[in-house]
Amino acid sequence: MGVYQFEKEQFIPTTVDVLWDFISSPKNLAKITPKHMGFKITSKYTEEMYEGMIISYKVSPFKGYTTTWVTEITHVKPKTYFVDEQRVGPYKMWHHQHILIPKEKGVLMKDIITYKPPYGFLGTIANSILIKKQLEQIFNYRKEILNNYFPN
Repeated sequence: MGVYQFEKEQFIPTTVDVLWDFISSPKNLAKITPKHMGFKITSKYTEEMYEGMIISYKVSPFKGYTTTWVTEITHVKPKTYFVDEQRVGPYKMWHHQHILIPKEKGVLMKDIITYKPPYGFLGTIANSILIKKQLEQIFNYRKEILNNYFPN
């Protein structure tokens, strides 16, 4: 029933140009998604992100369940931010902002996800016992992987 927001920040010691090239390329999504989620892009895509770009994937948010997820890139300001929104997938609503803020000696990357679980009251329960924890695990994994790609 509720709409929730999840936020995560990470400082990355690289330039905005280098980080943008990495995070805005669909081919790198699988690299920063935990292996157990079986993430696989199923659509064709270009290297350069653009507004209106549609990307479809297969993903297993939990063991024994695989779903199709289709997102649209709805806003792009190169080297500053982009937004992806779910068109088909496991959530009733999903809006993910990826924001890059240049800082001395690196970039602050902010992710802000606004989402609404499916199934009304059951989705509210699922959020409190599963979804929030899973988002935390996914972004902790991403932080570790990005720290490996962009070490201090």
